[in-house]
Amino acid sequence: MTTDSTSAERPERLAGVAVNPVAGHIGAEISGVDLAAPLDDSLVALIRETMLRWKVVFFRDQRLDHAGHVAFARRFGEPVVLRKRGSASPEGFPEVETTADRLELGGRFGMEHEEWLRRRRHTLLRGWHCDHGARIDPPAATILRAETVPPYGGDTTWANLAAAYAGLSAPVRAFVDGLRAEHRLGVGYQPRPGDDAYLRHLLDHQVASEHPLVRVHPETGERVLFVNGYYLEQISGVSRPESAALLEMLLEQVVRPEYTVRFRWEPGSVAFWDNRATVHLAPGDTAHVGHPRIMHRVMLQGDVPVGVDGIAARGRGRSPPPACPRSRTR
Repeated sequence: MTTDSTSAERPERLAGVAVNPVAGHIGAEISGVDLAAPLDDSLVALIRETMLRWKVVFFRDQRLDHAGHVAFARRFGEPVVLRKRGSASPEGFPEVETTADRLELGGRFGMEHEEWLRRRRHTLLRGWHCDHGARIDPPAATILRAETVPPYGGDTTWANLAAAYAGLSAPVRAFVDGLRAEHRLGVGYQPRPGDDAYLRHLLDHQVASEHPLVRVHPETGERVLFVNGYYLEQISGVSRPESAALLEMLLEQVVRPEYTVRFRWEPGSVAFWDNRATVHLAPGDTAHVGHPRIMHRVMLQGDVPVGVDGIAARGRGRSPPPACPRSRTR
């Protein structure tokens, strides 16, 4: 099954550059490219085309530093600048977020990281997410590079939301086309007994949006089953038991193995994915390994999702803070 008519399997298109799909519905590795070097327009077009077709593209043995990472991202869009980052993120590069910061979050609220993670991902489906999915305008894409990885473990898995939608039966596609759902920060978090500083933080910084359950991709025109296990709280207009049953069915559809790809990281690896057409699962198997895993990401600004009916998503409750101007630093 293909989900779009664009051909990205053209290794002959640019001399020395090869595009090799790595799974049946999602994922391709691009070789023969130095992302730290200036990229001409034809190479940028090939990378974009391949990413749109295969949803996530992988590069090996890259030598990007923070400046090169940001420069590469700018060839494809405007980077998101986060207002708050942790102490592990690099000074002077407000576009770059270091994922080691996530390991610090639990400690800020009186929990070991493992407890914090367990309370957020207490079911098999809960950890699947797109980046910043509760925003009215989730990022269009994410570019993640590996600096340090453990000798084993730490893989990331992605799922193709367009292929998952196409794989539904016609009656179910027609049904979900007209639905909308609320995406909310911190959905499913299991509070600690008594006072819970993290729960208070979630309530004080709440972000929620009502997105179409099926969005139309703004570049490919594909219909995308816009669901995830981390931010999606409730399908609008149906009862909670109905919503829970529908969401479980749809999430199980999304993460069927044939719609996924799993990537083994190495130092210098880069993954560039379409955040509008994928969900991903960060690893949960490295705590006992005893080796650091340091990754850096840059996200590209996105647009407001639009449904099959042409109606855009809308904010619910407190809106996300605007991105800081690009010229400012923390």
